[in-house]
Amino acid sequence: MGIVAGLDSSATFTRIVVCDTDTGAVLRQGYAPHPIEDKSSDVDPQAWLLSLGEAAGGGLLEGVQAIGVSAQQHGLVPLDAHGNLVRPALVGNDKRAQVAAVDLADALGGRQAWTEAVGAYPQAGMAVAKLRWLARHEPEAARRVAAVLQPHDWLVWQLLGRPARRTTDRGAASSTGYWSPATGSYRPDLVDLALGHQAALPEVLAPSEVAGTTPEGLLISAGTGETMAAALGLGLGTGDAVVSLGASGSVMAVHHEALVDPAGSIASFADATGMHLPVVHTLNAVRVLRGSAEMLGLEGLDELSALALKSTPGASGLVLLPYLEGERTPHLPHTAGTLCGLRREAMKPEHLARAAFEGMLCGLADALDVLRGRGVSVRRVFLLGAAAELPAVQAIAPALLGAQVVVVEPADYAALGAARQAAWALGVSQGTLSPSAPPAWQGAAGQVFEPGDELAVGQAVRQQYVTTRDQVHPGAFGAAQGSL
Repeated sequence: MGIVAGLDSSATFTRIVVCDTDTGAVLRQGYAPHPIEDKSSDVDPQAWLLSLGEAAGGGLLEGVQAIGVSAQQHGLVPLDAHGNLVRPALVGNDKRAQVAAVDLADALGGRQAWTEAVGAYPQAGMAVAKLRWLARHEPEAARRVAAVLQPHDWLVWQLLGRPARRTTDRGAASSTGYWSPATGSYRPDLVDLALGHQAALPEVLAPSEVAGTTPEGLLISAGTGETMAAALGLGLGTGDAVVSLGASGSVMAVHHEALVDPAGSIASFADATGMHLPVVHTLNAVRVLRGSAEMLGLEGLDELSALALKSTPGASGLVLLPYLEGERTPHLPHTAGTLCGLRREAMKPEHLARAAFEGMLCGLADALDVLRGRGVSVRRVFLLGAAAELPAVQAIAPALLGAQVVVVEPADYAALGAARQAAWALGVSQGTLSPSAPPAWQGAAGQVFEPGDELAVGQAVRQQYVTTRDQVHPGAFGAAQGSL
């Protein structure tokens, strides 16, 4: 039996899982918070190493043959010509770079130019926007930048003893804003556009390739970003999508090719297996439920869920367009939410509660339709987030999303994906696995909910929502996206 490990260095903690190479069974685990006192967007990367060391304490990695590293995306570690930090790493959804992202978008020619170049429209979190911010606000530091890494790149480089060769993988590279998933190559001209000069970029490794071996003989795989590692840990394949229920929402699916969306609704990322992960974001998801619970004077989402289930599909004609914070999908940045269909018989708390769940899920179904409209197959939907456990979500989602829904059990999926990648790289290096497919570990377990006989009713509810949406916001969606 071989043993591998997966490491996930998120924004606030490090998790490590040690797994059986053949089955993926978790043998032991480690955890440590990052020693960061505040939520600053500027972080000393040494904190990640300190957290890693603490999580791996007590002999956790004893007997481990290979390790994979996943880490927070949308981070920037700027290095000088000697490999030293120019300034602390810029991490997280750094709002300071919002203006820089808009500035970059205009500089290249808008949404279509960017999506054709790198598959995604610039956002504040991307490394390319952080470089632009650095050039505009810290020009002296920017001039010293000779190389740029992301958090997972930097951690792999440190674990290998800071070799001359610096590496990344296609998944992490695709979220920088200067690497194209369609061509599989960097766009150094975009680094120049953002930073004002060229900088060394890490070599992009193939999914099963080895980044290197430590002096102690520990194999380090290519590593990847958290999103790509979680997809690998979940065991996603063609026909699978992930709907993430946070305050905002996202829909991600596995596809065989990179998508170029001139409207900029789709961010086209690469995954950690050789496939692609098109993503569509919504600004409003669980914040719709929380706001509705507060308006109804309820203690929390459990009460809102129970109340919603006292209503019937369609909420007695109430339709909530859930654009409480504006919206990205459809692109309505300055709009507000709308409650339609108010009649005397509909003005009951349970109908408003039901309309909140249906509105949130129809908004996410809109995002799914954007992907389906571009030929992405969606047969199974994994629901992630605490709200996925709500009975109202589980009862309503399958029919509105038009697919089998799986509510997965909580697990460290990014760390598991990193461990699976490590097992893959180890097997390829030993000649026991093919470079074309990762080891066949068991995917995520969870409760399965089928649309069943409710599908026709759900589609009627969805049509009610679409009709209302198109009346209130005509033209916000194209005909293909707005149709069922």
